[in-house]
Amino acid sequence: MFWLRYLLKEPYRTLRTARDREFVQLLRRYGDRPRHELTQVSFGKYTLQVPDVMSFLFQHKEIFADEFYHFQTTESTPVILDCGANVGMSVLYFKELYPAARITAFEAEPAIADLLRANLLRNVITDVEVVDRAVWTDDEGVWFGSEAADSSSIFSTAERRQVPSVRLRNYLVAEERIDFLKIDIEGAEIEVLQDCHDVLGHVQNLFVEFHSYVDHPQGLAGVMRVFEENGFRYYVDTNQHRLRPFTNHRYRDNDVMDLQLNIFGYRP
Repeated sequence: MFWLRYLLKEPYRTLRTARDREFVQLLRRYGDRPRHELTQVSFGKYTLQVPDVMSFLFQHKEIFADEFYHFQTTESTPVILDCGANVGMSVLYFKELYPAARITAFEAEPAIADLLRANLLRNVITDVEVVDRAVWTDDEGVWFGSEAADSSSIFSTAERRQVPSVRLRNYLVAEERIDFLKIDIEGAEIEVLQDCHDVLGHVQNLFVEFHSYVDHPQGLAGVMRVFEENGFRYYVDTNQHRLRPFTNHRYRDNDVMDLQLNIFGYRP
């Protein structure tokens, strides 16, 4: 009956937990909504305004159903730096996991940062510091291309403008211990990690969403070197298992990006 178990493996995984089943219900409820339109969505005890329903669905799957950011700590008030907080899904999860967590949420896109603040207030979360700046290697601003939903980046070919920035290194140095550092900053992670290379020793858990853009050096080796030289064990995964990779060179048929990886670093 191996063939039957093989065929039923994915349907079983889709329905195995309450949050998995919730995701299926969200797909039914919101999956046919138009993209890139401001929409109010609800799940569990939460209600949010989101700029793109499909992006929200992917975030729910990764953050709440698959629990990408689940971590353990004995700290009563763990310190979490959420770089690339978007509309707040990750912050909601962290607060659900550790209600007393001290969270700093960074979001570069001004309109998305406004939604982040509004969503936190709507869900009665008032103790999160929101920094509406791009995480970067200095405080002098960075050129940034704004696109729909969560596709804005320093490599975007869309209309570009300079946005205010903060140097992540300064936030790391200011803390004695960081329980979770999430870096999902759409291509800026290579430069930022290099800038922070020697101040990650007190970070207990490090998540990096790695992006590789067409016509730019990939830089993955440098990112992994930061993990290894700071004593992290790591796990690397992707949400796209590409068929025919020697001839299919695009990430989800993306015109500007050819690779995205999720890198999970933790202390042994």
